[in-house]
Amino acid sequence: FPVLISVPLTAGFRRSMRLCRRKSQTNPQSSYAQCPSSCYSTLAAPYEEVVRYQRHPADRNRLIILVGPAGVGVNELRRRLIASNPREFQSAIPHTTRVQKSYEMNGREYHYVSKETFENMVYSHRMLEYGEYKGYLYGTSIDAVRTVLDEGKICVIDLEPQ
Repeated sequence: FPVLISVPLTAGFRRSMRLCRRKSQTNPQSSYAQCPSSCYSTLAAPYEEVVRYQRHPADRNRLIILVGPAGVGVNELRRRLIASNPREFQSAIPHTTRVQKSYEMNGREYHYVSKETFENMVYSHRMLEYGEYKGYLYGTSIDAVRTVLDEGKICVIDLEPQ
């Protein structure tokens, strides 16, 4: 089953999960009190129940990450969520090192960058997630997610665990 993770971008997804894991390993008895219940449940159980998120009007929109192995419908779930309310949900435009096709526009399907630029973004911690497919690099930058959030929308991305 796909897993839904909703995190504030300001905390940093990698950072918040790393801190939570570190707390749970140092003292298992007190990790529940220190770690948010959703993080504790994720570490202790194979899934977490997803409930409707009630956002306070003063809160910023959040990043929603759908996680699941290939073939379980994570990409389809993302597409349906965006199609159900495109004024509220949007995907971040990913970066890639592959060659732009004739019918594609830079900044619409992908941000096309050189391998050197992509690697510099990785090394400077500007990529939220990234991977390689058929010799080309693909990934979602923090800036691409912020662009969606700054438009007042909820950013939805899907990830396949490696």
